[in-house]
Amino acid sequence: MKSSFKKILTVAVSAPLLINCANKSSEQAVGQPMFNGKDISGWTQKNGKAKYDVKDGAIVGTTVSGTPNSFLTTDKKYDDFILELDFKADPSMNSGIQIRSESRPDYQNNRVHGYQVEIDPSDRAWSGGIYDEARRGWLYPLNLNTSAQSAYKEDDWNHYRIEAIGDTIQTWVNGVAAANLVDDKTKEGFIALQVHAIGDDEEPGKQIMWKNVRILTDSLEQYNRKSNAPVFNTKNQLTSSEKENGWKLLWDGKTTDGWRGARLDDFPENGWIIKDGVLTVLASGGAESAAGGDIVTEDLYGDFELKVDFKITKGANSGIKYYVDTDINKGPGSSIGLEYQILDDENHPDAKLGNHEGSRTVASLYDLIKADPDKPINSVGEWNTAHIISRDNHVEHWLNGVKVLEYERGSENFRKLVSESKYDKWPNFGELKEGRILLQDHGNRVSFKNIKIKEL
Repeated sequence: MKSSFKKILTVAVSAPLLINCANKSSEQAVGQPMFNGKDISGWTQKNGKAKYDVKDGAIVGTTVSGTPNSFLTTDKKYDDFILELDFKADPSMNSGIQIRSESRPDYQNNRVHGYQVEIDPSDRAWSGGIYDEARRGWLYPLNLNTSAQSAYKEDDWNHYRIEAIGDTIQTWVNGVAAANLVDDKTKEGFIALQVHAIGDDEEPGKQIMWKNVRILTDSLEQYNRKSNAPVFNTKNQLTSSEKENGWKLLWDGKTTDGWRGARLDDFPENGWIIKDGVLTVLASGGAESAAGGDIVTEDLYGDFELKVDFKITKGANSGIKYYVDTDINKGPGSSIGLEYQILDDENHPDAKLGNHEGSRTVASLYDLIKADPDKPINSVGEWNTAHIISRDNHVEHWLNGVKVLEYERGSENFRKLVSESKYDKWPNFGELKEGRILLQDHGNRVSFKNIKIKEL
């Protein structure tokens, strides 16, 4: 469950930094220093074992062999802010500034993950671009804004400005607008200074230094700049990393192309709406497929990976079904297929029902296998990400980056579970070689976006 944190700043003495005020005639020193110039109080090292010291008013990170990426993280968490800092990196180093980042036991054993503003002295020259560390990869590479690639000064002090306000993250490198990203994956988290891991053949002891690190969390509208960098909005768009890895959009965010009613030749005329890049099934009393009805893909899929962002309302019930054959079950109710359950576990009675205890809770394989009870679920009204992987009959359900269950289609254990469930009357249930993807109308308001698939 998402926690809230107060905007508390570590107040200490540091060299002053000027943050330009776009609507003021003179420069003002604003924001608060984030370290005291003497030690790393208020910061904690996570993951790797690179060395972090303070020397001459700067934090100095030094590479060490045989260790993963290292991060010096703030003890505080921040949501909206303007951050400015100076740094100097060894010309052969790769590094970055983490923002709105997390480290949780349920996510890859506390691995740091989240937005990273890149420090890239290489010939690629993507400094100021935005990478999603240990999560989605490149979100805003600087081939989206080649005019900023020459802003970085090699083997010299550089100045970064990072604005994270609402769903927009903007960066400047030495005053040049670099990245301009719209993305709402993470609203808050810690800030961290990265020392990247080095290869076994690389000499340890390379250094990166940071100083004049200041942050502003109030009156941001007074000080934010208007970036002229091209905007990239991730909503219903494929990132460069996703394109390279074979993903494609299953819904374009605007039309009904590629989808139809489960029992119709066309998309339902009522019961579903598309607005602001969000596909929503409307509330109609909680009955199964009694209003607009389920919608399915026009194409069939065998082995695949599927990702869907979903948002529920209080007490809502819905689901994402796969390997669906719409010719099965022509009677009342929903089309038949394996189901990634979507549910408000706290407020819907289905959470306590089913032949297998807990198998109707969110992210479960509906009525068959219960999802891990320690699953990371965001609150009602917030977005969550469902991820389904099916390869060679091995299926995994993931929720918000964490695997919550896995099973083998057609195995002895799977067939036993089916025989004990409501699906027992459907021969060879769940064992189709290919089928449609379905979004369920269960009579409650549920929204979807960023529907993406990769065929394996």
